Amino acid sequence: MRTTMLAVVMVTLCVMMVDADVKPQKDFNLQRFAGRWYRLGLAYDSPSFVPFRSKLRASMGVVTAMPNGNVNLTMWELTPLGCVIQVYNYERTNVAGQFSYFSTRHNMVKDITVVDTNYSEYAVVLKHKVFNREYTQVALYGRAQTARVDVLQKFKAFALSQHFPKESILTPPPAENCPSSRSG
Repeated sequence: MRTTMLAVVMVTLCVMMVDADVKPQKDFNLQRFAGRWYRLGLAYDSPSFVPFRSKLRASMGVVTAMPNGNVNLTMWELTPLGCVIQVYNYERTNVAGQFSYFSTRHNMVKDITVVDTNYSEYAVVLKHKVFNREYTQVALYGRAQTARVDVLQKFKAFALSQHFPKESILTPPPAENCPSSRSG
């Protein structure tokens, strides 16, 4: 019994240490972060996502800062059904650059952390959830549809530091006509 309790405490401490290593952008400024972003990279190792890796395309989103510090994120993603719009409502936390939202798809709360951004060019964002096991995603966002090589390397290095295997770190091609020029 004592060994089991010690093991539980050790695992809990390890999980807390891994999560504690990821800090939000220093002096995060939501107003500067708001605006149009393209998801240019994604690191995700969920087994259910593997069949879709080759179908992934870069998507576009618009971050809108709300007066209360919350965020609305509207994303356009190309799916087999066409260009789909999804709206997410991120609630601010007591730490600038960290948000949470309720996923209706997974019926749970997920945590979002803006890890690194220069506001005008790129952002590295981490999404964390616990669902039968811990899942983490790392996304690279850019203000343009392409990113410099050093920005892509920074994203990949961060994903590797979060223990993502190389094959789960993707930089998909752009989605054509999603959103259409009329809707974006």
